[in-house]
Amino acid sequence: MKAAILEEINGPLAIKEVELTSLKPGQVLVKILVSGLCGAQLHEIRGHKGNAKFLPHLMGHEGCGIVQEVGTGVMTVAPGDKVVMHWRPGTGMEAPFPEYILNGKKISSGKVTTLSEYSIVSENRVTTVPADTPNNLCALLGCGLTTALGIIDNEIDLKMGESVMVIGCGGVGLNLIQGAKMKSAFPIVAIDQSEYKRQKALDAGASLFINTATEESQPNEIDVIIDTTGNVNVIADAIGRLSKNGRMILVGQPSPNEELTIPNGITLFGGSGKSIKASQGGRTEPAMDIPRYIKMYRAGILDIDKIVTHTFSLEDVNEAFDLLKTGTAGRIMVKM
Repeated sequence: MKAAILEEINGPLAIKEVELTSLKPGQVLVKILVSGLCGAQLHEIRGHKGNAKFLPHLMGHEGCGIVQEVGTGVMTVAPGDKVVMHWRPGTGMEAPFPEYILNGKKISSGKVTTLSEYSIVSENRVTTVPADTPNNLCALLGCGLTTALGIIDNEIDLKMGESVMVIGCGGVGLNLIQGAKMKSAFPIVAIDQSEYKRQKALDAGASLFINTATEESQPNEIDVIIDTTGNVNVIADAIGRLSKNGRMILVGQPSPNEELTIPNGITLFGGSGKSIKASQGGRTEPAMDIPRYIKMYRAGILDIDKIVTHTFSLEDVNEAFDLLKTGTAGRIMVKM
């Protein structure tokens, strides 16, 4: 099978032929239909995930596929099932790390990878969905959509009429805006450096878009601020814009060893106490949340057409990552 392989830190992915190995207990073989690209994978390419010692390895953590084969003990999925592939652990067995054969040598990889024609996945990283569920929706439910809606629904206790600021309007950011709109937040302020994102953010439900490359003024006294950039200077500035009961949620990860400074930290003690929290996938529980979100999509409440902006082939995955780096795309899909 063809797979995108990270062979060196900060290097391009190599498209190479990789051989599968026999399934271990708790493992599932999935034929991948489509994979989403996430900003977290840029951290992986840069070695910021502690992954340098595991090179070479496969990539990707949100996808859609069809189960081909299951290992011993697998009970939650069966051959022929359409599945969402997600990095958040769900139901089923936590299987050993899978092995592949590259250039005649065994290599290990993550419990779920999606940038390949096939993938060996831990049972608890796949969730069955109806066969007619759109492929792009399935991939988004692997990370970008579930993370965003989970943050809005599970983590921030958002009240109707509270103000929300979303910093960074990529795939996760646009879904955060969409989720905040569903919760009747107001105003919803979208922040980005790309003018391309203005209409995307407004279409997703933002009340106001501010391009920080050309506009300096930003509002203060915001109840919920969600940062997807991981830029420590941006985060520090945003903390100072919280309301007296404000909550700051960090989605984007700073680079290793970067320090985050809280200016005038005593202001955190105003009101009922401000909070700063790092999100882990919106505390998503795949088996519970994915069916709910599919129901919302079918009811016309969720709109993924506003989120997915580009599609590439696996062979063009490096071009797709180059586009992701520019910040001028929503969610990018890689079709196998």
